[in-house]
Amino acid sequence: MTEKIEFGLQSRREAFSLLGFATALSLAVPVTLSALSEAEAQTAGMERREGRREGRHDRREGRREGRQDRRETRRGGGTAPESTGTGTGTK
Repeated sequence: MTEKIEFGLQSRREAFSLLGFATALSLAVPVTLSALSEAEAQTAGMERREGRREGRHDRREGRREGRQDRRETRRGGGTAPESTGTGTGTK
């Protein structure tokens, strides 16, 4: 307990390393704290966006199904592909 604490000189490399670490820490802490405080505020907006996205997906799927139904009707009810019987398939 009675040890004497000696302070020595630090090299420039150690000083710059310490300064860089302190700078990085001072930049990282406010960004982290601000991200935590904004997370709750974004929840309602994220829910609205998700609802809009689901609606778009549903409408898009409905359009696709409608197109597919119209194609099947136009092509003969979707039973078998129409064939001309020529054999080669080239014109």
